[in-house]
Amino acid sequence: MVRAAKRDGLPITAEVTPHHLSLDETRLTTFNTVFKVNPPLRSLADIAALRAGIVDGTIDALATDHAPHPRRDKELTLDQAPPGMLGLETALGVALGVLDVSLTQLVRIMSIHPAQIAGIADRHGRDIEPGAPANLVVFDPNATWQVEPETLASKSRNTPYVGMTLRGKVRHTIFNGDITVLNGEAQR
Repeated sequence: MVRAAKRDGLPITAEVTPHHLSLDETRLTTFNTVFKVNPPLRSLADIAALRAGIVDGTIDALATDHAPHPRRDKELTLDQAPPGMLGLETALGVALGVLDVSLTQLVRIMSIHPAQIAGIADRHGRDIEPGAPANLVVFDPNATWQVEPETLASKSRNTPYVGMTLRGKVRHTIFNGDITVLNGEAQR
């Protein structure tokens, strides 16, 4: 549908989350509420189609849908727990692990396109230039790290990637000229 709309010249954009590119619906058979998200996780065939949509440009952006919840909210039964999971800190590593795209395309779908879609490309997702706002991320695409909830900057712990080793780590982040991540550690 999105592909056809774009082919017809309609002004439409599409985004996908890292968890919809990496986790399938069978995770819900455990009744672990960390896997309850909205929209819900889907089949392996759906995951393959979403990945293909990223590769061919049908899907414009990779968005984290970062939805932290207090532990007590995710300790409810599956039908009562709110949907959502952490996504920000693991997004780069998950994307690098499941997508067959260049680093240039990855930066495009994680930074440039989201800024353009949101109408903030004058401040974010732009080239580094003298006088321009200093909003940038420095990452090591080859660094590996293990996801351990207690080491994440988020106060929440609802990540589905506990114990997984991911490749790709944010080293530094500058927002409006302020260093918010230094040597992989959140500064605020």
